[in-house]
Amino acid sequence: EIQCIGATTMDEYRKYIEKDRALERRFQTILVGPPSVDETIQILREIKERYEAHHSAVITDEAVRAAARLSQRYIADRFLPDKAIDVIDEAGSRARLKSLMLPPELREMENEVERLRIQKEDAIRTQAFEVAARLRDGERKMRADLEERKAKWKETKAKEKIVVNDEDIAYIVSKWTGIPLYQIEEEESSKLLRMEAELQKRVVGQLEAIRAVTRAIRRSRSGLKNPSRPVGSFIFLGPTGVGKTELAKALAEFLFGTEEAIVRVDMSEYMERFAVSRLIGAPPGYIGYDDSGQLTEKVRRRPFSVVLLDEIEKAHPEVFNLLLQILEDGHLTDSYGRRVDFKNTILIMTSNIGARQIGQQAPLGFTKGGEEQTYERMKETVLSELKKAFNPELLNRIDEVIVFHPLTKDHLKQIVDLMLKRLQGQLDEKKLTLAVAENAKEFLIEKGFDPTYGARPLRRAIQRHVEDLLAEEMLKGSFAEGSTLRVRAGEEGLIVEEVNLQEQQVT
Repeated sequence: EIQCIGATTMDEYRKYIEKDRALERRFQTILVGPPSVDETIQILREIKERYEAHHSAVITDEAVRAAARLSQRYIADRFLPDKAIDVIDEAGSRARLKSLMLPPELREMENEVERLRIQKEDAIRTQAFEVAARLRDGERKMRADLEERKAKWKETKAKEKIVVNDEDIAYIVSKWTGIPLYQIEEEESSKLLRMEAELQKRVVGQLEAIRAVTRAIRRSRSGLKNPSRPVGSFIFLGPTGVGKTELAKALAEFLFGTEEAIVRVDMSEYMERFAVSRLIGAPPGYIGYDDSGQLTEKVRRRPFSVVLLDEIEKAHPEVFNLLLQILEDGHLTDSYGRRVDFKNTILIMTSNIGARQIGQQAPLGFTKGGEEQTYERMKETVLSELKKAFNPELLNRIDEVIVFHPLTKDHLKQIVDLMLKRLQGQLDEKKLTLAVAENAKEFLIEKGFDPTYGARPLRRAIQRHVEDLLAEEMLKGSFAEGSTLRVRAGEEGLIVEEVNLQEQQVT
C-alpha cells in the first residue's frame, strides 16, 4: 500500500483537484489554518537549532518571541509560521554577514595599501625608480602588518558567538515593511500618549480635531474596538486651507514614520459608474483587467498607511458600497481574487460640503457674535448638508465626523513660523541662516490672510515675497557660505540683506 500526503493551497485545490471528482474522493481533505502567535513561538523554539547550525549563530528566546509577535503585527500579506521563520532566517544571515565584515581600522589599512600600490605604479610609469622603491617597501611592510592583524582578528572572531537578538528581528521587519526601526521598537502605549502633543506641533488651530482623532485611534489600539476594522475612519469637513490634508500627513508621519505613507485618491476621478471598477481593478473580460486596482494595489503594497479620499462627495454612489465593506469588514477583494487588508490603515475622507453656504456667511472668526458662535453655526450648516449627501449606513460606520475651525490671524502667526522653519531646513543645505523680523512676519500675514481660502494664500505670499527674493540673490552669488540673512519689511515690500560679522556678534 502507498500512503500519500499532499499539501496545497485552497486556490490550487479548487483549480486542479476539486474539478476531478475521481481524484478528489480518493483523498480526505484536512484544512490547516495558521497557528496563533503563542503556537508559532513554540514552533520556532523547536526548529531554531537548525537555523543556529546553518548560520553558526545563537538565536535568543527574545528574538524568537519578537519574530512571531512583530511578523504578526506588521507583515499582513503572509501567514504564520512561514513569515516568522523567514524573518529569523534573514536575521541570521544578516548577523553572519556582519560578523565577516572587517572593522573600520582594518578597512582603512586596506585602503592605504591600495593607495601605496597606485602611487608605486605611477612612479614606475614616470621612471622615478627611487620613489617607487620606497613606496614598494612601505607597501610590503604595511601589507604584512595588515595580514598579521587580520589573522588575529579572525582568531578572535572564531571564538566569539554570533548572537541574533530582538533588535536584529526588528531591523529585518523594518526593511520588509518600510516602517522606520524606531517606530517598531518604541512601546506603542508611550507613543500614543504623546500623540496629541506631536500633532499640535504641525497642525495649528485645530485642537478639537486633533483630540477627536487621537481618542479614536487610542480606542482602537487599546483593543476596545473590532480588530478587523480599520484603525480609524474619519470625515474631515470645513473651509478650504484649514489643515485637513496637513493633519492626514501629520498622522502618517507620526504613526507610520513618513509622510509618504499616504495612499491618496482624488474622488473627482470616480464620478462615473464605469470608473468605480478602477479602484479594485476591472473584472475578467473587460479592458484594463491586467491593470491592478488603483486603491487595492497601493494598500496591498503599503498596508500600514493613511488612505486619503479627497473630495468624497464627488464620487459615484457605487463607491460608497466599497467603503461600507472596508468600514465593516476591513478588507476588499481585487479583480485577481486577492484579499486586500485594510485593518492597519487609517481611512480619512475630506469634503467641501457646505463650503458655498460657509462663504455666504460673514467672515469667519471675526463676527460680532464671536468666533465660537460662528464656528457652531458653520458646524450646524455643514453637518446638515452632510446628512443630505451621504446615506445613514455610511455615516453610522464612521468613527468621527470632524468639522475644522476657520483660521484667525493669531493662528496664521504660528503657521508663518512653521513655514519659515521648513524654509530654514532647505537653506541649511546651503549653510545659510534665515532671520525674519517681526515686521516682515506681519507683512506676510497681511498679504496672505484670506478667511475664505485659509492658509494657502500665506504659502503663496512666502513664495512670492521671500523665496523669490532669496532665489534671485543666491543665483547672483550675493551670499557667502555660512551667512545670516535678515528679512525685514521696507517701504515697498520685504528686503533681504546679509548680516555682517559684527552685527552677528552683537545680536
